[in-house]
Amino acid sequence: MSIPPRNDAETIRQLRQEYRRAGLDEADAAPEPFAQFGRWFAEAIAGELREPNAMTVATATPEGVPSARIVLLKSWDEQGFVFYTNYESQKGHELAANPVAALVFYWPELERQVRVVGAVERTSVEESRLYFDSRPLGSRLGSTASYQSQVISGREVLEARVRQLEAEYPAGGPPLPDYWGGYRVAPTSFEFWQGRPSRVHDRLRYRRDAEGNWVIERLSP
Repeated sequence: MSIPPRNDAETIRQLRQEYRRAGLDEADAAPEPFAQFGRWFAEAIAGELREPNAMTVATATPEGVPSARIVLLKSWDEQGFVFYTNYESQKGHELAANPVAALVFYWPELERQVRVVGAVERTSVEESRLYFDSRPLGSRLGSTASYQSQVISGREVLEARVRQLEAEYPAGGPPLPDYWGGYRVAPTSFEFWQGRPSRVHDRLRYRRDAEGNWVIERLSP
């Protein structure tokens, strides 16, 4: 099998997908964004998409240097979107210094994406503990063993730390570490994107007006 050149510009230019599944009209959109997200998220689950709760979380330093990674949404309501991580990770340090984040959900099978921007705060210790204790033992061991984003000399360091924790907590697993927990992103704006033919996509943005009401605006694709 021949391997294409690393910089095969012509092949990349020909990667195209026509979007034809659905449209998104203002008349059909929910009056507030949490209800609209609920509709689309339910359809993503019903469609048996692979990890429909996967989302990109983008953070930035106070100087504006961005970073992004995929994490899993673990709960959401009108207070915001919750995910869990190590507070000492890169995103944890960035959120401590600049507590604003952007989220992106991408559901290619439905030709949809949702963008969310909002202020970020930690969940309570009680909420973090409740979720941590509900996780499989292996996940709790892995989260406790990992000093996320720090340089280690090799995988064996991590595996040795897991074995140490297994010996230290033979029954029930480790308790919630003080360096691990949740973040809640409280949205200030949403954008719902529906792919359409010929790249004339539908984009509806929800933002709050001066009175705190949600306003729907159509954006040019």
